[in-house]
Order: sequence, then C-alpha cells, then structure tokens
Amino acid sequence: MKQFVLVLSLFACFFMALNAQNTNSAEDLQHQAQTSLNQKEYTKARYLFIQAYSLFSGQGNYNKAIDCGTQAAALYHKESLYKEAFDLCRGMEQFVGTAEQKSGHPLPALHYSINKERMEMYIALKRGAQAKDYLNKLEVLAASAQNNSVSEDLLYTQANYYYTFGMYEQGDASFKKLIGKYKEQKNYDKVSECYKHLITIARKANNAGLVARTYEEYIKWTDSAKALTAKDELSVLKKKFDESQQTITEKEHSLAIKKYSIIGLCVVIAILIAALVVGGAILFRYILLTRKQSKTISTINEHSELKTKFIQNISAQMEPTLDLLDPTQPAVKALHKFAENIQELSSLENSLSDIYEMKEINISSFCEKVMEKVKDRLKADVTPIINAPKLSVKTNPEQLERILLHLLSNAAEYTPEGGKIWLDFKKRGAHTHQIVVTDTGCGIPAEAQQNLFKPFTEVRDLTKGDGLGLPICALIAGKLNGSLTLDTSYNKGSRFILELHA
Repeated sequence: MKQFVLVLSLFACFFMALNAQNTNSAEDLQHQAQTSLNQKEYTKARYLFIQAYSLFSGQGNYNKAIDCGTQAAALYHKESLYKEAFDLCRGMEQFVGTAEQKSGHPLPALHYSINKERMEMYIALKRGAQAKDYLNKLEVLAASAQNNSVSEDLLYTQANYYYTFGMYEQGDASFKKLIGKYKEQKNYDKVSECYKHLITIARKANNAGLVARTYEEYIKWTDSAKALTAKDELSVLKKKFDESQQTITEKEHSLAIKKYSIIGLCVVIAILIAALVVGGAILFRYILLTRKQSKTISTINEHSELKTKFIQNISAQMEPTLDLLDPTQPAVKALHKFAENIQELSSLENSLSDIYEMKEINISSFCEKVMEKVKDRLKADVTPIINAPKLSVKTNPEQLERILLHLLSNAAEYTPEGGKIWLDFKKRGAHTHQIVVTDTGCGIPAEAQQNLFKPFTEVRDLTKGDGLGLPICALIAGKLNGSLTLDTSYNKGSRFILELHA
C-alpha cells in the first residue's frame, strides 16, 4: 500500500513539473514571437504565435491563447493569407465555445477579440456588408463584456470602419464620444492618443483631407490641453494658498484667545504681538501672490514657446508624407502651401522684435509696379485706381510688396465685373503714413471680422485657402514698424489700412 501511494506521489510530481515546463515554454514562445514581430520577421513571428496558442490552449489559459491566436491571424491577414486567417479564427471560436461549456460562464471579451480580427479582414477586402455584420456583433459583445477597455476599443473599431467606407460623420461621432469620455476623466494624454490614432487611420485610407483636418484639430486640442493643465495647476496653487490662509487664521484666533487671558500689565505687549502677526500675514500673503503671479507668467511664456515649437514640428513632419503624394492634386498643393505658411507664421512670431532693413523708395512708382502685377487677375471692366504722390518713403520694399500683393489679389478675386479697386497713399504726420487698399466687392461678414487676423480660428477647406495670409501679413506689418487693420466702417466692399511709422 505504501509503495502504491509513493508511485502516485511520483506521478503527481512529474505531471506538475511537466505542466510548469509547458507554461514556461508557452511564455517563452510568446515572448520570442513578440520580439520577432518587433523586428518585422513576420513569418517567424506568426509560427511562434501559433505554437504559443497551441500550448496555452492545452493549459486552459484562455486569455493568452486568444491573444496569441489573434496575433497569428493578423499576421496571416498582413500577408494576404485570408483562408488561413479565417480558419484560425474558426478554430479559436470553437476553443472559446468549449471553454464556456466547461466554465459555465460566457466569455464575450474573447469572442470580441476574434470577431474584431474577422471584421478587419473584411475591411481590408473592402467587403462592407460583411464588415458591417461583424461590427454589429462587436457592439453586442462589448455590451455583454461590460469592460471599459473593450468599450473604448469598440469606439476605435467603429471609427476605423466608418472612415474606411467614407462615412465620415459616423466616424467623427465615434471619436468625439471617445474623446469626450477622456476629457471628462481629465485624461489629456489619452485624448492626444485618439487624435494620433485617427491620423493613422486617415493615412491608411489615403485621405489627405481627413489628415489635414485632424492635424488642425489636434493642434487646437494641444493648445486647449495646455490651458486646461495650467488651469488645474492654478487650482492646486489656489487650494494650497487657501490652506495657508486657513492656517494663518487659526493661528491668529489662537493668539487672540491667549491675548484675552493675559493680565492687564501685558496688554500692550499682546497688542504689539498681534500687530506683528497681522503684518507677517499680510507680508506672507503678498509673497505668495507674487510667487503665484510669477509662476503663472512663466507658465504662459513656456506654453507659448512650446506651442510654436509644436506647430513647427507638426508642419515639418507633414512634409515627408506630402512628398509621397501626387503634387498635381489640388489638395496636395493646398497641404504644401499650408505647411509653408505654418512655418512662416511660427518664424514671424519668434522674430517680432527684429525689424526689417529699411531703404528709400519712390512710393508712386512702387504702387504702379505692384498694381501692374495683379492686373492679369482682374475681372472684365474692373478699374484699378492709384492715388500715390511722388514721395520718398523709407521701408522694406520686398516685404511691403508682399502685403500689398496679397491684399490686391484678394480684392481682385472678390471684386465683380465693372467694379473698382483703389490703391491710395496718405500721409498722416511727419513720421506716419497709410497705404489703403479698397474694393467694391462682396465685403467681409461681420462675424468673420473679429478673427480676421488670428490664425486657426476655424476649420477650413484648404483647397479654398488656409486663412493664414492675413495673419502673416499682419505680422510682417509689425516687423515693418506698423500695423494692418480692417476699416469696419466701410460697407461698400472691403478696405484694409496699412499704417507705417518711419
């Protein structure tokens, strides 16, 4: 009997050791597969994931088995081996079904992972109806799983489907829902990840318009995130300040109680002490306020510099991708122009204190030369009028010409046949003069006038202009020791006033 028990014990130890070895072996295979995947050795990675899937399946480790299986299916899919990928997914479904029977509990999260891989294959095959069927299944499975990570992944998956098949409104709705969730949680890093993920989806779909729109929204969000972060930091500082104030108040109250217990001979001393405490509190408060204001100003300046660097980096990162696109396409041209304007806008913002080199010019001949350059853009019977005396003006002719060409080109575009365009020079003082561009076009709507010289205030169709021309002209005017404004009192078209100071 003792021998029989001993034999059974030896067998039990053997099987436990064998199971531990298999577990380690499965883990090792999964790790090797991931390493091969990172090194882009896809065939080797696929083989290792399949081996790990088989071992984890035998151990009843459902989560890791399905993780390895879906990785292998994705690699089949990457190499266009769709039959093998679908066969592997069917096998995983049977495995999960058997696991559910054994455990007596549904496993919707595992079904979700398998069906998501199937849907992505149908998306790759451009079979919208089948992809939609599986998207519906994923929605049901995500609801059953009641898992935050699955719910968030569903929103990404929905957006991928909608953008792939051109349903942009539904795709935007899915991303806005996910972004709204992260904003409520104040998880700003996750919001940024959402925008980056959307840019990746748009690039895969070769949707340049969506890439541009998302970049613009991402830039705006970055500015908002910095402001929200600064606001949170300010709230923390205020809370600390309030706590300090409370501490001071409690100490003052304690001193007041002690003061009333001091004998009459110590009244004068107590009053002096109280006065010193109040004076110290006022000084302490002043120091705190000064430090807080200094820190706030420093934070704002730092955020402004980071914003400028970020915009420049985004523009620079767009260029390699744009160079791969067809440069004859209007949208690609618009994106190239948009990237150039962003770089120039950032450069001008960083060098506002650097004034351009000035020299003397004859303003009359200068205005005639500039008007001549835009005459071929005028519509039929549009009359150009120049009112400029033969005076010498000190300025930077190249930069002044850039501003006037932009204003006159806009006037030519929006002035109908039979209209007029004026280029006037007016002397307003010994060292101040104005150059005025007036047209009889459609004018600028009142709601657009406020943000006319501010960049990135609205989402625009880049093929119709990025709206950065006037902000750039305004910055150039500043570096010419002047200013560019819109005459809002003029209502027969548009009138821009460039005021320069010698």
